[in-house]
Amino acid sequence: MDGNVKAGLLDLVDHAVAEGGWSARRACALLGLDHWRAARWAERRAGGQLEDRPPGGHPLHGLLPWEREAVIALFEDWGGIDRSHRKLAHRGSRLGLVHVSGSTVRRVLGEEGLVIEGPPPREPVPRSPWPDWLEWKPNSIWAYDFTHWTRARRASIAILDVVSRKWLATLTSAEESSTQVEACFLAALDAEDLLGLADELATAALREAIASGERDKVCGLAGGGQVPLLLAISDNGPQMRSVTTREFMAGVAIAQQFGRPHTPQDQAWIETLFGHVKGEWPHLEKIRDPGELDAELARVRREYNTVRLHASIGYVTPDDEHEGRGEAIRQARRDGLARARLDRIAYRRNNTPEENQ
Repeated sequence: MDGNVKAGLLDLVDHAVAEGGWSARRACALLGLDHWRAARWAERRAGGQLEDRPPGGHPLHGLLPWEREAVIALFEDWGGIDRSHRKLAHRGSRLGLVHVSGSTVRRVLGEEGLVIEGPPPREPVPRSPWPDWLEWKPNSIWAYDFTHWTRARRASIAILDVVSRKWLATLTSAEESSTQVEACFLAALDAEDLLGLADELATAALREAIASGERDKVCGLAGGGQVPLLLAISDNGPQMRSVTTREFMAGVAIAQQFGRPHTPQDQAWIETLFGHVKGEWPHLEKIRDPGELDAELARVRREYNTVRLHASIGYVTPDDEHEGRGEAIRQARRDGLARARLDRIAYRRNNTPEENQ
């Protein structure tokens, strides 16, 4: 607090005591000033030291001049390697140069205007485009991933149709392996009645191209008419990247595409599925019994597909969009909005102002 303000408060207290007959404690209480603080200010005013002294000082344990120089030398020799004030502090102790804390290194370097450079930025990796053979329609792009249920000690794999947002299948297990991936995909293919078509499309050449993991080979065959059944997108988890999973996908004519490392936005559709499910049905994360969790997930999946309106597909249910009813429902709403507007206008034109109130 400024010295002039302190002096003004003390003058008010003195005036109340001398002219009003108040006690100093009562005057301080009215001003919201601690009585003992006012007494200390009065002592400092008598000595002409009412202004606060600057913080700091010279503590006995403060850095010595040679230690400051050692910290700066440490930065010059090792700053480009350690790239951290904490590492530099430990480096100084390791080399026997100086023994200081990480915060001391940071403070000394800051006072000298020295900045520790962070790690160099990663080279940007462009996102893989959709293959030319792909059509934007249901059962063309499936996204899949695992999520964990900590209390039940289980993990679930889910498969989502990217176009219609329909939650096609899920499987809960104590393991996360290619076995769960295969079982869940077989369940989804069976539910969508695609197993027969998968057998027809899985020619020897196409199976070999998908199993090789080379995108250009698959695109080359697709240009010649051997088009995969669909595209499966995922992150780079070991279950997705495994040879076993790739061979299974090749057997059912499903091409694979992986997102960029550390970039969950590349498979945002499946990531947001888990976010919505855990956010809108929070009781799922409290379930401890695996059997109960399975039953609840099946119920939630039905509700997600047939009841919950999905914003990204125009506020229809995923089941509506998947079965081709979505556009008709959206058009019916547009027609209803237009008709309601005309009805309101006609009503007000045909009625008196008093009736319109």
